[in-house]
Amino acid sequence: MARKKKRSRRRILVLDVGGTHVKFELSGQRQRREFKSGPQMSARRMVSEVKRLTKDWHYDVISIGYPGFVLRGRVVADPHNLGSGWAGFDFQKAFGRPVKLVNDAVMQAVGSYDGGRMLFLGLGTGLGSAMIIDGVIEPMELAHLPYRKGKTFEHFAGAAGLQRLGKQKWRKHVLDIIGRLTAALEPEYVVLGGGNAGKVGKLPQGVRLGNNDNAIRGGFKLWN
Repeated sequence: MARKKKRSRRRILVLDVGGTHVKFELSGQRQRREFKSGPQMSARRMVSEVKRLTKDWHYDVISIGYPGFVLRGRVVADPHNLGSGWAGFDFQKAFGRPVKLVNDAVMQAVGSYDGGRMLFLGLGTGLGSAMIIDGVIEPMELAHLPYRKGKTFEHFAGAAGLQRLGKQKWRKHVLDIIGRLTAALEPEYVVLGGGNAGKVGKLPQGVRLGNNDNAIRGGFKLWN
């Protein structure tokens, strides 16, 4: 009787690229590593730093969550809070591995999804957004929709808005934005992620805090 070949388990490296840090983790390990990003962080520099800090890791494929617009696995425009050279950059060629590149809000949404119609909003440096409807992922750029005084949702709900307005006024605007988007998109539930999600305070019915570790979890799920 012929023996069945054992299926080799693919090792996945997940990169969560943010405006202040790049965090990364390898499947099968609990150790998470990170380094600072910021306005000087170009795509090429990010790849070089990840390679340097993962010399002792073996990985077969990569997931990248990017804080900006991604179309068909390619960055469309350089982000507002990072350096240059991201638009059109070939991450697969740079890493020498198969890469799945998605918006960072999409990656965290995938990790937070519990079925049905979910709206994910990421309250971090900016305002990330994505919907998943019956398992179908819909990346969104709701941050740039007009809101008040000729300014966008992100102008009020992002980290700069929090610093400019103070916590109380910022909370008021965030809850108003959640209400408007919920009325327009009719999700069954809303998940808030990002570093500032915990500052919103009491949440309306149907809105819950996500776990920011779900971004890494979502990166693993992209390959499963």
